[in-house]
Amino acid sequence: MATKTTLHLFDIIRQLPLLLLLSFHSNVANAAGGKWELLMSNIGISAMHMQLLNNDRVVMYDRTDFGASNISLPNGKCRNNPNDLALKVDCTAHSVEYDVSTNSIRPLMVQTDVWCSSGSATSDGTLVQTGGFNDGKNMLRVFRPCSTCDWQEMGNGLIQSRWYSTNHLLPDGRQITIGGRDAFNYEFYPKTASTNKVFSLPFLQQTNDPRQENNIYPFVFLNVDGNLFIFANDRAILFDYMKNTIVKTYPQIPGGDPRNYPSTGSAVLLPLKNMGAQTVQAEVLVCGGAPRGSYLRATRGDFVGALNTCGRITITDPNPQWTMETMPLARTMGDMVILPNGNVMIVNGAAAGTAGWQIARNPVLSPVIYRPDNPSGFRFEVQNPNTIPRMYHSTAVLLRDGRVLVGGSNPNEFYNFTGVLFPTELSLEAFSPSYLDPKSSNLRPHIISPASDSKIKYGQSADIRFTVSGLLNTDLVKVTMVAPGFNTHSNTMNQRMLVLSSGKVKRNGKFTYQIKSIFPNSGKLAPPGYYMLFVVHQEIPSEGIWVKIQ
Repeated sequence: MATKTTLHLFDIIRQLPLLLLLSFHSNVANAAGGKWELLMSNIGISAMHMQLLNNDRVVMYDRTDFGASNISLPNGKCRNNPNDLALKVDCTAHSVEYDVSTNSIRPLMVQTDVWCSSGSATSDGTLVQTGGFNDGKNMLRVFRPCSTCDWQEMGNGLIQSRWYSTNHLLPDGRQITIGGRDAFNYEFYPKTASTNKVFSLPFLQQTNDPRQENNIYPFVFLNVDGNLFIFANDRAILFDYMKNTIVKTYPQIPGGDPRNYPSTGSAVLLPLKNMGAQTVQAEVLVCGGAPRGSYLRATRGDFVGALNTCGRITITDPNPQWTMETMPLARTMGDMVILPNGNVMIVNGAAAGTAGWQIARNPVLSPVIYRPDNPSGFRFEVQNPNTIPRMYHSTAVLLRDGRVLVGGSNPNEFYNFTGVLFPTELSLEAFSPSYLDPKSSNLRPHIISPASDSKIKYGQSADIRFTVSGLLNTDLVKVTMVAPGFNTHSNTMNQRMLVLSSGKVKRNGKFTYQIKSIFPNSGKLAPPGYYMLFVVHQEIPSEGIWVKIQ
C-alpha cells in the first residue's frame, strides 16, 4: 500500500508540467507586458469621472468650482451661476465628450457642481448622473448619446444630498443611489408614489469611522439573486433593497483595514459563468486600500504604506469566507477594469498615503493583470509602467476595441500645474494589454454577425459568426459580454461581465466559424441595457460589438 507521503509525491510529479508552465508565465509577466499610448496631451479638463456610452464616446467631467479650465465652451457660451464658489461667470467647460474613433474632444456644459458624484448608463443608453457638491448635491442630470447632445439638468431629483455616493442599475431598469457623506440611506430613480422618499440604511452609519469615514463610495454589486452586495469600510452585507432588510452579514475582511474612501481600495464582481446552472456562483474581489488610521496620519505628513492584499469571497456560498491574496505592488486609489477575456487590470494609484488633497506619495506606475482562473499564487502579472503619475482623481474604463482608457489625476484643490508635487493632469492615455500585440493578430476573432446594436431578449439564443485567420482551437473559444461602468474615485459602478453559455464551435468556411450562445434569462443576472459582446479565442478577444439586452 502506498503511503500518504508517496501519494503526495505522485501528486507533485503529476502537476509538475502545469507548475512549470505557470512559473514560466509568471516569470515572463514579471518582465512586463502591454503598451502605453498618449492619445491627447490636453483634453482641457482633468478626467475625474468617466462613462463609456454605446456610441463609442466617453463622457468625462471634473468640477465646476475649480476656476477656468483649459477648454472653452462653444459659440461664446458662458455659464452664469451666482452660487459658484470660484467663478460666477465661467466661459470654460468642465465636462467633455471624447470620440474614440476620431481621437477628438467636444466641450460640454454642466450648470451645477458635479464634483465627486455618481451615475450609471440606464437601459436606453442615457447617462443618468446624481449629486455633487455645493449647488449640485441634490441635482439629477442626464446625457443622451448623440453627436450634438449636451447635459440636461433635471432639477432637484434627489431627496437626500448625495456627495461620494454609489449608483447601481436594478433588474427592472431603475437606478438605486446609496450613501454619500452623512447620507446613511438610499433612494431610487425614477421615483414612484411608493418610492418618493429615502430609505434608511444603518449599516452605513455603523461602518463610518469618526473623522475618517472610510465607508463612502461603498462598493455595490447586484447579486445573482437580485439582492445587493454592499461593502463599506472592512465588511459587507447582502441587502434586500425592496424589503429594506439585511439578508446576510459577511465576515469582516481579514486584517480589518478599511478599503473605501478615503483609504480607497477598489473592487470588482468577477465574471459570472455557467449561466445555465440552477445556481450561478458570484465572487467579489476587493484589492488595496490603506491601513486603519492612514488618513489622519497622512494629513499630518506621515504617509503610511498602502495595503498589498486582496480579499476574494464567493458571495453566493451558504457559509462564505474571505481568501486573502498578496499583490506584487501595494496600492491605494487603484482602478480595477474587467478585460474582455475575464482578467482584471489594476491601474493608477499610490503606494503610500490616502485619497485627499496632496496626501499620497509614491505613484504606482505599473499596472497589474489579475487572472482569476489561475491557481492561487499564479494570478498576478506586472505590466509595463506608465510615465505619468495617476494619483487622486484618476480614472480608467474599458473601450470596445479592448484598450483601457486612462485619464485624470488632480490631488490639488484647483487646477494647479506648477509648484506642486503632482500637478493637475489633463492628458488622456490608452493601455493596450498584451492580447492586442500584432503577433496575435492571426488568432484574434473578428465578429461577422450579429450586427452591432442588435437587440437581444432575455434567454434568447443567437448564432455568433466570426472569422479567425490562423489555426483555431475550438476548445478555447468563449463569448463574453461586459456592461460599461461609471468610474470615479476607484469605484466602477455597474461594471459587470458574463460568460455566455455556448455550444460547440462549427466551421462555416475556410476561416469562418459559428458558435451558438444563450443570453442570460433574467435582469438579476444582467440588468437591461447595452453591453459590449466579445468572442475570445485563447484569451485574445475580438473587437466588441454593442448589444442591447431587454
